Amino acid sequence: MYQIVSKRFLNEAQNTIEMVVKAPLVAKKCLAGQFIIFRVDEYGERVPLTIADYDREKETVTIMFQPVGNSTKMLAELNVGDYIMDFAGPLGKPSETKGFKRVAVVGGGVGCAIAYPVAKAIHQTGAEVDIIAGFRNREIVMLEDEMRASCTNLYITTDDGSYGEKGFTTNKLEALIQSGVQYDEVVAIGPAPMMKFVCAVTKPYGIKTIVSLNPIMIDGTGMCGGCRVSVGGKTKFACVDGPEFDGHEVDWDELIKRNGFYKTEEKNHTCRMTGGVRHG
Repeated sequence: MYQIVSKRFLNEAQNTIEMVVKAPLVAKKCLAGQFIIFRVDEYGERVPLTIADYDREKETVTIMFQPVGNSTKMLAELNVGDYIMDFAGPLGKPSETKGFKRVAVVGGGVGCAIAYPVAKAIHQTGAEVDIIAGFRNREIVMLEDEMRASCTNLYITTDDGSYGEKGFTTNKLEALIQSGVQYDEVVAIGPAPMMKFVCAVTKPYGIKTIVSLNPIMIDGTGMCGGCRVSVGGKTKFACVDGPEFDGHEVDWDELIKRNGFYKTEEKNHTCRMTGGVRHG
């Protein structure tokens, strides 16, 4: 059992939650880019969440999430002092953080919770790091202070222009590249369509682009095959071969299609669990 030691909302909309969990063995070994799999109780499903931060001395691991499915909604109902049944990790390969002069880290929405620790780890090596964080509007902006302290330059964009610069992360990234900024690497973390378009921006310039993939994932050990993705024409498993891959080699159309494979079932299950009525 793993105790929750702190909990807070990360934005005005209160749709993203940060939890700090006492997990000594995970905290001892985890690195930026890795993830855990939790189960709230013995009846819960296995859900992967990226490790947002950790404290080896306090033996804690930080996770950030949006309560969108039944399991994350159940997790969101827990409070300080409550326990999570399973908290397995660290899983996946850690991010490559050394050997760079200048890197752009692009985060979209809740993906900024994953982009932030990667940017922080790269910045701590002495590299220049530009974070481009994109949100729909001001209300859902999160981790601004944390990101600003973990990079050289922070650029916030909003779709509606209510905060930062109006536009998308890809617009800002391309503007920076066209202005003459030389990036050794671009890291993109967020919704699959956003990462796909970031790769489309960087490919003509020959800039290596790393993406963090979170497809359908169940066991986290490569045995179930549910998280398979096509990279460079070969089948890879995001849980053990990733979660980070060369974005220019990812079959984005296949990934996006597979990620939406169970949307109908998820919607129907949520309706049954909440007493909702499904029409059509």
